[in-house]
Amino acid sequence: MRHKFLNLKLDKIDLAIINTLQNDGRISNSDLSDKVGLSQSACLRRVKSLENQDIIEGYVAIMDQSAAGLPDNVFVQITVERQTKALLSEFERIVKDCPQIMECYLMSGDADYLLRVAVSDASDYEKLHMEVLTTLPGVSQIKSNFSLRTVTKRNDIPFDL
Repeated sequence: MRHKFLNLKLDKIDLAIINTLQNDGRISNSDLSDKVGLSQSACLRRVKSLENQDIIEGYVAIMDQSAAGLPDNVFVQITVERQTKALLSEFERIVKDCPQIMECYLMSGDADYLLRVAVSDASDYEKLHMEVLTTLPGVSQIKSNFSLRTVTKRNDIPFDL
């Protein structure tokens, strides 16, 4: 999505708004306008413009994964037997419908897909492995790696001001 930013004329105020909202999506328009040095109406117009251009895709609450009973992350590399459009589309449709699959990336390299799966423990992952992952269309190989701990996790995209 970086290409969107290269083609847009974002000034320092736009970037300040984006950076502020990435770190505090609940900030009031009044506080945001004070922080970036605009009137409240001008600030609101800028935010709406960034939303309308799909630069700001939405607002979310970031939940504590452990508090949700899913403290473990498993990174799963999946290789498919052939990369036909129909097979990849069906694979991706099923993956999108599985709530424990938090992220899925189509990859270059040894594996075709990389998934981040949130589970409660090894037996929870074993159940997901047997009931979902091994039944995905075209799967020829699955490699799983349990995360020991998260060292860093970012949710904000860095921008140079």
